[in-house]
Amino acid sequence: QVTLVESGGGLVQPGGSLRLSCAASGDTFSRSTMGWFRQAPGKERQFVAGITWNGNTYHARSVKGRFTITRDNAKNTVYLQMNSLKPEDTAVYYCAADRRDSRFYVPRSLQEYDYWGQGAQVTVSS
Repeated sequence: QVTLVESGGGLVQPGGSLRLSCAASGDTFSRSTMGWFRQAPGKERQFVAGITWNGNTYHARSVKGRFTITRDNAKNTVYLQMNSLKPEDTAVYYCAADRRDSRFYVPRSLQEYDYWGQGAQVTVSS
């Protein structure tokens, strides 16, 4: 069993930065692929970025070059650094864990993830 808790959300002006954190409990974090998803009001939840246990990453085209996913296995934590934020980045951001041991493949569909956090609100507005 894995429990995920996001933090770091908030209100930021366009062009600003935020860093989301996701703390995981449980003994499978170090071998799990971790992902970030987001869901805007009235829209489907969509993939943002993912990282395998050994650091292989994949970022969605909409955030590539602005967002960066990283992880610290010693701290059981995954991060999402968000720079150059735009109003269209406004959403609830969710952390997710895929417990399969994968060195290269980063899943991008919701169904491939086993555990989810409660979400963190990010609002980009002037």
